Amino acid sequence: MKALTRTDLQLPGQKSVYHGKVRDVYNINDDLMVMVATDRISAFDVILPKGIPFKGQVLNQIAAKFLDATADIVPNWKLATPDPMVTVGLKAEGFRVEMIIRGYLTGSAWREYKNGCRELCGVKLPEGMKENQKFPEPIITPTTKAEEGHDENISKEEIISQGIVSKEDYEQMETYTRLLFQRGTEIAAQKGLILVDTKYEFGKRDGKVILIDEIHTPDSSRYFYAEGYEEKFLKGEPQRQLSKEFVRQWLIEHNFMNQPGQVMPEITDEYAESVAQRYIELYEHIVGEKFVPEQVCDNIEERIQKNVSEWLTSKNK
Repeated sequence: MKALTRTDLQLPGQKSVYHGKVRDVYNINDDLMVMVATDRISAFDVILPKGIPFKGQVLNQIAAKFLDATADIVPNWKLATPDPMVTVGLKAEGFRVEMIIRGYLTGSAWREYKNGCRELCGVKLPEGMKENQKFPEPIITPTTKAEEGHDENISKEEIISQGIVSKEDYEQMETYTRLLFQRGTEIAAQKGLILVDTKYEFGKRDGKVILIDEIHTPDSSRYFYAEGYEEKFLKGEPQRQLSKEFVRQWLIEHNFMNQPGQVMPEITDEYAESVAQRYIELYEHIVGEKFVPEQVCDNIEERIQKNVSEWLTSKNK
């Protein structure tokens, strides 16, 4: 099983390339973006030393399906998916915040709550809540989008007062965030899942706020299985999850949270393949379709180069 951990494409009209934690993003004529979902995987703000086969295809195809399924309520950047690991779309000026919306008290929010925190990003939290409990209504807890290191929690008021995003644009993002989460929740429920929390990124193009990046993937979202949720919650048992959380838990069990002095555990081929199988399982549950792996070729990068170049060339004809 092969994994693609880096690309160095040479595309028609290419102006620059940005290698993120898991995506390689190519700027085409300052007008389009070619986003390659590689098989890199990150946790605790660090890229793990081994790629996960098919992860990029899983994430790219989930995101593409959800971008299409929400295009009627929120304008987005997607134009085409010329390769299973690639989305091409409109270039936008990205806002320097990520919009995180939470329907349930879990993950980092629960860790803070357990330590006595009763206000998150300016949002007051009720007393007496338990882990994995549903909020009375979803809360938005934005973070700053850091170039390096950790994203930082920030309140709506701070974002606006510091001029990071204008009041008008922020409120538009807030409205879109709630609409997207509602639609994602409805789609998840049809698949026997609960959309627990997720993040959205927005940008501006031609004076309009548009949705960019991936949405509702297991890397950007957390899902619970609806069946058994109530029983497990009442018993205080861990929920069955569909998210990248299982990778974080594995790292924690191996004493790694990217703290000073901690050493990344070895990622064996066997472990990488087991993670690949979990991602395929995630795809099939979230999308409700059998995952069809792209035919493994000797050089995945060459395939992407060919597919994307052909699409760009045909668009310019």
